[in-house]
Order: sequence, then C-alpha cells, then structure tokens
Amino acid sequence: MEKCAPRLVNLWFVVLTCAIGLSMLELVLLCCPQVEAQHCVWYGECGDSPTVTGKKYNCNYTGPPKPLPSEGAELLDELCPGLNYGDRYLCCDVNQLRTLKGSLQLPLQFLSRCPACFLNLMNLFCELTCSPRQSLFMNATKLQPYQDVAVEGVRLLGNATNVVTVEYYIENEFVNAMYNACKDVQAPSTNVQALSLLCGKVASLCNATNWIQYMFNINNGQSPFDITPIFSDGPTAGFTPMDNQTWACSDSLEDGSGPCSCQDCTPVCGPAPVPPASPAPWTILGLDAMVVIMWVSYMAFLLVFVGGVLSAWCYRRRRIMSEYGPILDSNNPMSLNGGSSDGADATCCERLGERFEGTLRRLFTAWGSFCVRQPALVVLTTVALVAAASAGLVYMRVTTDPVDLWAADSSRARQEKDYFDRHFGPFFRTEQMIITTTPDVNSTIYEPYFGGPNVTFGPILGKDILHQVLDLQLQVEALVATYEGQNVTLEDICLSPLAPYNNNCTVLSVLNYFQNSHDQLDHQVGDFFYVWDDYHSHFLYCVSAPASLNDTTHLHDPCMGTFGGPVFPWLALGGYNGNNATALVITFPVINYLNDKTRVGKAKAWEEEFIRFMKSYTNSNLTVSFSSERSIEDEINRESENDVSTIVVSYVIMFVYISLALGHIQSFRRLLVDSKVSLGIAGILIVLSSVACSLGIFSYAGVPLTLIVIEVIPFLVLAVGVDNIFIIVQTLQRDERMPQEELHQQIGRILGDVAPSMLLSSVSETVAFFLGALSNMPAVRTFSLFAGLAVLIDFLLQISCFVSLLGLDAKRQENNRLDILCCVKLADGQEAKTDGLLFRFFKKLYAPFILQEWVRPIVVAVFVGMLSFSVAVVDKVDVGLDQKLSMPDDSYVLQYFKNLSTYLHTGPPVYFVVEDGLNYSSPEGQNAVCGGVGCRNDSLVQQVYSASLISQYTTIAYTPSSWLDDYFDWIKPRSSCCRYYNTTGAFCNASVVDPSCLHCRAMTPAGKQRPTGEDFMHYLPMFLSDNPNTKCGKGGHAAYSSAVVLGDKGVGSSYFMTYHTILKDSPDYIDALKMARVLADNITLALGHKVFPYSIFYVFYEQYLTIAYDTALNLGVSLGAIFVVSTVLLGFEVWAAALVSLTIAMILVNMFGVMWLWGISLNAVSLVNLVMSCGISVEFCSHIVRAFSVSMKGSRVERAEEALAHMGSSVFSGITLTKFGGILILALSKSQIFQIFYFRMYLAMVLLGATHGLIFLPVLLSYIGPSVNKAKVFAAKQRYANTEREPLLNY
Repeated sequence: MEKCAPRLVNLWFVVLTCAIGLSMLELVLLCCPQVEAQHCVWYGECGDSPTVTGKKYNCNYTGPPKPLPSEGAELLDELCPGLNYGDRYLCCDVNQLRTLKGSLQLPLQFLSRCPACFLNLMNLFCELTCSPRQSLFMNATKLQPYQDVAVEGVRLLGNATNVVTVEYYIENEFVNAMYNACKDVQAPSTNVQALSLLCGKVASLCNATNWIQYMFNINNGQSPFDITPIFSDGPTAGFTPMDNQTWACSDSLEDGSGPCSCQDCTPVCGPAPVPPASPAPWTILGLDAMVVIMWVSYMAFLLVFVGGVLSAWCYRRRRIMSEYGPILDSNNPMSLNGGSSDGADATCCERLGERFEGTLRRLFTAWGSFCVRQPALVVLTTVALVAAASAGLVYMRVTTDPVDLWAADSSRARQEKDYFDRHFGPFFRTEQMIITTTPDVNSTIYEPYFGGPNVTFGPILGKDILHQVLDLQLQVEALVATYEGQNVTLEDICLSPLAPYNNNCTVLSVLNYFQNSHDQLDHQVGDFFYVWDDYHSHFLYCVSAPASLNDTTHLHDPCMGTFGGPVFPWLALGGYNGNNATALVITFPVINYLNDKTRVGKAKAWEEEFIRFMKSYTNSNLTVSFSSERSIEDEINRESENDVSTIVVSYVIMFVYISLALGHIQSFRRLLVDSKVSLGIAGILIVLSSVACSLGIFSYAGVPLTLIVIEVIPFLVLAVGVDNIFIIVQTLQRDERMPQEELHQQIGRILGDVAPSMLLSSVSETVAFFLGALSNMPAVRTFSLFAGLAVLIDFLLQISCFVSLLGLDAKRQENNRLDILCCVKLADGQEAKTDGLLFRFFKKLYAPFILQEWVRPIVVAVFVGMLSFSVAVVDKVDVGLDQKLSMPDDSYVLQYFKNLSTYLHTGPPVYFVVEDGLNYSSPEGQNAVCGGVGCRNDSLVQQVYSASLISQYTTIAYTPSSWLDDYFDWIKPRSSCCRYYNTTGAFCNASVVDPSCLHCRAMTPAGKQRPTGEDFMHYLPMFLSDNPNTKCGKGGHAAYSSAVVLGDKGVGSSYFMTYHTILKDSPDYIDALKMARVLADNITLALGHKVFPYSIFYVFYEQYLTIAYDTALNLGVSLGAIFVVSTVLLGFEVWAAALVSLTIAMILVNMFGVMWLWGISLNAVSLVNLVMSCGISVEFCSHIVRAFSVSMKGSRVERAEEALAHMGSSVFSGITLTKFGGILILALSKSQIFQIFYFRMYLAMVLLGATHGLIFLPVLLSYIGPSVNKAKVFAAKQRYANTEREPLLNY
C-alpha cells in the first residue's frame, strides 16, 4: 500500500476498470498491489526504427502483462535464465525476445566468458524488455502514432502508438555491481578489455554510468529508440529503481557456472603480482664498489711496490753499489751467468729448451739457405699453390643476411625462429612511414556540439593534413614495380587477412578509420547553422573502439579497416596520449614467403620502387621518414661500397709506407739502390695472397664470407705480416756477413735466428684464432677461421717466397742495381755501412732512458694505474649495438630510427608458441592454456595476463590474444556465430538469413559446456574460416587463421600473441628477450609441455644474453693458447710465456677501459676486434720477450735494453707506424660503424699494444724477467767460438 500511495494520481484508469458496486477506496486498496505489479509500458513491436535498419519501435501498451506463447518459452529460458516471472505473464512477445537476442549478440560474444557479468547484463535488458512490473521503473516519455497494427493476433483498438523515448530507473547499487563484474573481462582477439569495444571509449575511460548510457544511446547502432537511464539510490519521481539481485564475478551461479577467471575478474586473482625490487647498486661508502676496491688495491700495490723498490735500492747501495756492476763474472755470486761454463748445471728444462731451440734454428737455417739458392723453384711453386687456393674465390659467397651473421644455426633463437617460420610462416615484411608536420602547421580546437570538454587536435590531425597524408598513402598503394618482366603491385604481395572474400590490403593507418576515402573524411552531419558531427567526433570514437562497425555519432560510419580488421591507435598514432597524437604511422605489412625466391623477389622489387618513390616525395607541410624491410640491408651494402674508397686509401698509405720504410738508405747517391720498393711491394702481395688463399680455401669448403671478414682480415694479416717482414729485412741490414760466408748462408743464418720468433707469434695467433672459432656467434666464428688460416699461410709464404725474393733483392743491391729498374747498374762503390736512424734512436736514447732506475717505477705505477682503472669500469661497458650505428651518416633510415624511438607507442609483437603435442580436445589441455571460466590460474593465457599487470618489469604490455577462448565464445549455443546448414552440414555464416541454418550446439546442459573430443575438432575449422561481421565479431579468420596449425590428429602448433612494451635501445630489447624467456619457461613448467616466446628481434639480440661469457671464453681460450704455444716455442720457458700472456691480458683489459671512455659497446663487432687485438698484441710482445730470453747480457736490465733496442725498432716501424697512418684515414669514413668500431678500436689496440710492448714489457722484464738459460749460453759460446761474432745474438 505504501508503494502505491505515491502513484494514486496515475492510477485513475485502473479505478475505472474495477468491479461495479465497490467503493473507490476499496478498489484501490484491493487492486493496487496486484495491478501495479502487473502494469506494462509496452507490448509487441510497431513501426520501423529510422535509426537502426531492421529494428522496430515497441508498441505502447499500459495494460496488464500477457501470457508468453509456448514458442517463446525456450527463448525466454535462454535469454533470461532464472527470470521466468512465475506464470510467464510478461510485457513482451516472441518478436521482442527475438529482437533482444539479436541486439545482445555482440555483448554476448565478448562478455559471456564471465558468466556473472553476462547474467547481470541479461537482467538489465530482460527487466527492461519483458518485466511484468515495468511501470515501477519505466516511463514512456515520448510516443508516436502508428496506424492499425496487429500484435500477436489481437488487433489493437484504435490507433497504436510507438514508444519513441523511455526513461529507465536503475538502482545505483545494481549499476555498480554490474560494472564491477564486467570491467576486467578481456577480448582475447584484440588484446584489450571487452568494455573498450562495448562502451564507446577505451575501458580506462569507461565507468558504470557511461557504459549503460552508451548501450541505451540511439546512436550506438543497436538501440532502435532512446532509452534514458536514470540512476538513483531509492524511489525517485514516483518510480522505484530496478534493483534485481546481482552476482559478483567471483560468485558461482545456480546453473553450475563457476567464478570468472582471474584474467576476467581481479578479485579471483588474490594479491596483485608485485615485481621484485631492482637489485641495489653495489656500493661501498656510497661509492661504486669496483671503483673503491680497485682504488684501494692500487694504493696498496703502490705502497708495496715503492717499498720494495726502495728496499732493493738501499740493499744494492750497501752491497753492490750499482745494478749495472760487473756481474758477468761467473764467480760473482750475484751473476746471472754464474755456474759451470760447460752448462753442466743447467736444468733439464733448460737443456730441453736449448735442444728445441737449436733444432728450430738448424731447420730454418737450412730452409732459408735453400730458398735463396733456389728462388725460381720456390717462387714458382708458391705462386702455383697460391693460384690454386685463390681459385676457390669463384665459389665465394658473401653473407649479408643479418640472421646468418648474428645467430648460429644451433642457437636457441635461430631454432625457434625456424620453427615459427616452418609452422606459421615468416614474420611479415614491414614497409612503414612516420609522418610529422612542419613547424608552421598549427593545432586546432574541437568543440563538441553536444557538449563535453574541448579537445585539442594536434597539427598532424588537421583535416587538410589528413587529406594530404591520404593522398600519399593512396599513391603508395598504387605503386607498380617490375620483376622479371612482370608488373608487381601492393595487392600482389600484401597481407589480406580475409582473402579471398576481401582482397583489400592491410594498411595500419588512421585513414582506415575513414575507409581510406576522401569522401568519408569530409563526411559531416548538421543543420543549416551547426555541424553536429564530423571527422573529429568520428576519430575520437574510433580511437576508443577501433573494431566498431558503426560509431555512436550521427555519421554512423565504421571504424573497422577496409581489410576487415581494427587499426589500434597505439599502432597508427605516434606520441598517442588517449585522443591526440604528434605523428602518424602508416604500416604496410607484406607477406614474407619461406623458401620462395620468386615471391620474395617480387616483394623486394616493390620495396625498391617504394624506396625510390619516397626518396623523391616532397610536401611542404609534411616531414616523412620511412623504411622498408630491405632498407637496412641495402644501406649496409651501400655503406660497404662507399667505404671501399676509404679502405683502399688506408691500405695505399700503409703500402707506400712499407715500400719506403723497408729500405735503409746509406747515402743519397745510393738512394735507388738501397731502397726496397720492389721488395716492399712483393711483401704486400704476399700478405694479400695469404688473405686470398684463406678466402679461396674456405670458399672451396662452402663457408660463406661476411663483410667483417673482408674488411678486417686484410688489416690483421697486414699487421702480422708486415711486422715479420720488417724483422727479417732489418736484421739482414744490421748483420755483418761472416768471413767465407755466402749470401745464402747469411740469410739462412738470419732466418734461423729470427724465424723461431716469427713462428712463435704466428703459431700463437693461428691457434688462438682457430680456438676462437669455437664461439657460437657466426660472425666471430667465421672471422676466427679465416684469420687463423690467413696468418698461417702468411707465415709460410714469408719464410719461403719472401726469403727467396729477399735473396734476389740482396744480390741486386750487392751488384749496385737500381730498385725496380734492376737492369740499370750504378757505378761500383760501397758506402760505409751504418745503422738506421730509428735503430740508433732506440739503441742510444730510448732504451737506456726507459730503463733508467728512476723511470722504471714510474712506468710500472702508470701502467698498473691504467689497469686498475680499466678493471674498475669493465663491468660498465654497454652491451648491444645501436642499429643507428650500422647506417651511413647520410642514410634516410637514420631519421626513421630517430622518429621510431621518439613516436613509437608500443613494442614489437611477441608470440608464445605451444609446440606440437598438446591435446586441446581434452579439458585438461584446454584448462592448461585458456584464460576463461574454469581455466587454471597458472594457464598460459593467465600467466601472460599476470605478466602484463607488471609490464614495467616483464615488458609484456597486453593480455594475449587467445584463439581458444574466442573459439569457446564463438561456439556457445546462445551465440549466433556457430551455425551449419542442416542439409549439407556446411558452415553457415551469422550474416546469412536462412531457416535451414541450425545452431552447432543445443541449449542443453551438455551444449553449454565446452566442446571436447570430436566436437572440438569438428567445429574448429569453421571458426578459423569465419569472417567477423556485425552479427558475429568472434570469427577467427582474420585474427587466428595463421595462429593454429591443423593436422590429421588435431591441433598441432599454435601461438598466442601479445605485445612488448616500448623498446628503445639495446638494453630494452635484451631485457625483453630475457623476461619473455623466463615467462615461457614458467609456462612450460606449469603445462608440462614446451612453450617458447618468439619475436622478430630475438634472433639478433640473443647473442647479448651471453656476450659477457662468450667474450671471457674467447679471450680466455686465446690467452691460454698463447701461453701454451709460447711456452713450447720459447724453449719451455714457462715464466717467459706467463709474462707474454700477462701483458696481452693487460692490453685486453685496457681495451675495455678505452671502450668505456669512448662509448664503444660490447657486441659481435667489438668482440671480433678484441679477438684480433689479442692476436696483434702477440706481435708487440712475443718478439721482445724472445729477444730477452736469448740475450746473453749479464743483468735483466741489460738484456731488456738489448731486446728493446734490437726488436723494438722493428716492432715500432713494422706495426705501429704502418698501422697508424692507415687507421687515421678510417676516421674520414661516412660509416658510423667504421668510425666507432674500426677507427677507435684499431687506434686503441695499436697504441695500447705499442705502449705495453715497447714501454711496460721491457720494464717488467727488467724486474721479473726469466733468468738466462745456461744451456743456451753454453751453446752460443760453442756456436760462435773462434769467430768474430760476440757470443750473443746480434739482431
């Protein structure tokens, strides 16, 4: 009675129908409770709605509810489960129920994955449409006459009326509960929340009230008339709000449906995942720990070292007076040569070393003498062998594919890429433009006609600019290329996800919001005075609901792209912030065929035409950066071609220097006689021949070359080869021929003296390089193989062909014949033989100075300080390779890379691939993967979803698209998606109107369950071939046709796609790969089945996951090899080999210090250079140490001085000066990678090698060098007894 009292005024027509004889008050008291609860607002359908084609207005009806015909019972149970309204007296007929079902198809497909959410939504619409107590919470505010309409066979008396506008009073508690149950529901195919597709705006801007307002808005394309929702907490204006029971998403339902999944219902998940805290930096007293440790260590070393030096100095002052005292006396207890003069007290190791040394000396002496005596035989034989080996160059293949360069066939990333390519096809080729406006284009302010805040549209979103961009886009789409005489258009190669039903190319562009049409872009609706809606309102709607087929404005234009898929704003807008942008991104995905050279060739031909067109495109209002799939490879090739001139100039400078510096000019008169230009050229040709032989031999074996091999190995072999050439030639120039000694004997003796040193360096480098080939990185492995063989061949050619040529040149010089013009003979006359200027400098000035008693401690302190600094910063060297560095300075791709990092709003797609063997037909297999109701909390989809919640840590940006969950929604019996022709059993698309089309599954308890077994596989191909449309947005053809591999026994491999967060530099990409693998490993563990992540960049960045380990392993193995080889070839002098290895290790550590100072990152290119640095360092160190070990001087200081004087000058002129001029030219290269990784690193390795080999190493030897080998001393005395030569090696 209390409920009826406020509405007595409105019930006068009820009173007129009460039984005669009762008082009015009694009628009201008796009838009010019953009639008010049974009062309708409408019943049946009347006129057609002008706003939604195919839908009608409801007929106004204010009588009591009517019984539902029997044919509507099943439909009512389907749409309104649990709401049978007692005796089924309703305010709706069967037609209204059918209309309701059609209107709810889209929400059904996206929200039914959460049963509680969908049940609440059904309550909202069932109460609105059919409730027998409509008059309590509904008010028809606008009616429209409709003539003579029969409703359910009963002709309405008089004129019927359409209900044009109605008010719907809803309890706030119900509204909020319904929203809370639905707000987390995901739309798997689009990687977004379902409300983004059902609310008219992105889910983050959607709330309880504006969602319902959107669903009831006449402009949403579904509602045939305006329904105004009025939200209140109690009775309002005489109406009691609808307040049916609601269910939370965590509730189980009466029909047995369980709670919604964690992915669709946050309360089910429990506590939100929390990313682990970032590890705190390692500090001591607030300072970097490594810096503190190395500083303290260095100070401690200085304290101990200075104390030791002072103590030794004081001791010598008291006992010996001078370190340079007469210590050659064997009877002196401090003499290094003390002991028996017959070598009897030599150790076994010393005797073994002497015998080994003597054997090498005799072998090389005999060989050198033979080469000089038989020059024709030796030269012709070597030329023939070089020609045969170099002939393999006809089989040479140069690898430019970045995948082959940076990823080994056996690497995990390469195997996973190959698996993905075989099962799903290679990742698309990408053609992309990033478009910005020039500074003189201004922003505009959009003022919505129907109210709301003003919206600023950036310059790039001005209509005139959009028209110009559309012109550009259409011109690109119309490009025609030629391949093998055939025309190639974009349609021939592009991705068309709905082909053959829809052959439009996928173009990810905001212009697809306007169907790529100038007319659509200009479309506007308004009256004579105002524009109600235009491209502004359409754009704002589409960025919120890109999959919509009808916006909510008066335009009623679609947002879906012409290719049949949505264009997400984060893919098409640069600098996107919700409804604005600073750049437009237009992407043309092109199919990348596997092992089909013809189709790939067509794609490359079109890309070439695209690049040519874009380079010539000009527009005063637009700035366009662009890139094609082939752009990087093209630019690297162009860069290599441009750098040929730089490399040639560099080598020419080194060649000219070598040719001139080899000669030792005694006087101006003998300039053309003493010069050795021809010999220098021959030496250079030998170096180049060794490189050609190495390339040819490996080409025979089918090993492809890389650009690194071509660019780096000549530099390396030239350094090694030239050093050996200078040592041989300068030793001959300084040598005095012994009495009765012939030229061939002299050169043989000299080769016997120096060849062991050459053998030491060459074999050390060869073994180190070959062991470097154990690396998993193809670029490093290929370089190491080619370099090791080239160095070995160079050594063999030098001790054979070059020695023969040296003998011929020496004969020419003795006969006073001119260099090059050897037929011309100078008048007889000999000049007094003098030492070279550089040799005199090293012998008289440099060596004595550097080994002075006060200089040596300073040298040690400085170099140990450099080492300490480098150790402190070695862990701070960046890892990775900025792709911008691989481009020439003038490359158009550089601007594209810059804009990409500036405007990019999302990261690359990532696919979680489930390998063959998982049984998707079983509930267990389904629950392990899916993300809906009943799925495991540790399922694949759920784990990826959880990772997306902490994207700043995991780099996973969105919930994954799940074909399995969409398939379950698609096949539900309530859905109109899955139907088949009852005559043929063929699939019947939801858009087909045919009574012979039946639902795949019945509305039975079994039919409502997921399909399993044969049912699962029977309908899955239909799902994967179904094109999405307005009746069914869940069709899987566009989204999943390539995501599932169907086999004879069921589903084979499949993938679940999402996106990474924005990745801008190498550390971001490396971290993304690392985190994706951690996530995939966790999924694999939970499923008990192999799952791996795949993204296009993984194959390039996998190397950086282990780059530190690979670097340590390569350099460590190389140092180990150098130590072993040095130990053997130095006559088993372990300590000498250890000092060589120590100095090389210091050079390598200091290289890391230079890399940190000079901003050089650690990657495959720099690792190749570090391996090469290890090899070149052998040249700087091994010759000095061997000269020290064979020196017969008395003290370590004297031996170090002699070694530095004799070998230092050759090393300095042979490597340092040769390389220095060539390296400086590299600084002029346009290639950034040349400037950074070649100029800077080459300069560093030469300077560090020279300073360590010519400054630090002699000082180190003077302190702790190995003692003289007594067996060698005795052997030397015997060898030079009764000769004019002193008993020592005189280089």
